[in-house]
Amino acid sequence: MAVATDTNRTAFLGAVLGLVKTYNLDGIDFDWEYPNKQGIGCNIISPNDSANFLVFLQALRQQAPNLVISLAVGITPFLDATGTPMTDVSGFAKVVDHIAIMAYDIWGSWSTGGVGPNAPLDDSCAPVKDGSATSAVEAWTAANFPADQIALGVPAYGHSFHVDSTSAYSSAGVLAAYPPFDKALQPLGNDDGNGTITNDQCGNPTGPGGVFDFYAMIDSGFLNMNGDPAPGIDYRWDNCSQTVIAKGNFINAQGLKGYSMWQSQGDYNNILTKALHAAMGIQSDCSTD
Repeated sequence: MAVATDTNRTAFLGAVLGLVKTYNLDGIDFDWEYPNKQGIGCNIISPNDSANFLVFLQALRQQAPNLVISLAVGITPFLDATGTPMTDVSGFAKVVDHIAIMAYDIWGSWSTGGVGPNAPLDDSCAPVKDGSATSAVEAWTAANFPADQIALGVPAYGHSFHVDSTSAYSSAGVLAAYPPFDKALQPLGNDDGNGTITNDQCGNPTGPGGVFDFYAMIDSGFLNMNGDPAPGIDYRWDNCSQTVIAKGNFINAQGLKGYSMWQSQGDYNNILTKALHAAMGIQSDCSTD
């Protein structure tokens, strides 16, 4: 609703510029991930969402020519009035400095078809093609958004699944790639507390999310202090998901602007950040002080 009408856009523009002035900000990030697409389940959507969003951003750029403007976006371009991904988003590229593609939450406890990777680099080997970093970058650049204005979103967390021991291993005794899982037995993540059922923003009951930050996987004993599998933990290499190092190489190979991480506090001793920086050949300014 904030950009639905001229009156609303003017009010929202004033609010944003007020924040910039009050706090002497040099940039604003907009996290409207799904214009004209239902997100949590009870949002008001309109076929004109994307067009109205662009008009607002154009006005903001005109009023604040030096402000850094960024957008957190999904793995496909914004939806047009017909509900399909836009084929030309060059208008957005002209008024924002960069987008951050959230190439994570591709697979989780809500999924069907078995266990899958949270943030696959590629989707060529997954049983269900739900998206990946590769296909996301291809989609946005095909819609005329320059690669050098794209940051790849990488996660510092993963989703957990409950897999029965009879399904977890193949006949050869190695971990199965995409075994079925039981949603009713969702493991508790590090932020799930005691697992009590609460209501989401729409009033719908929701149970444990099962999310483990990277540091929590170390604290829980799944990984050692170096981020490697702890003794007694079975593991397998996933050619779809791959690692932060592979994603760093991908960022360079595609000529992307860089990366964004959700969220950096989920890292442990900057293990993930340093791995990305090493792969990308950039100097890390991170400190644990």
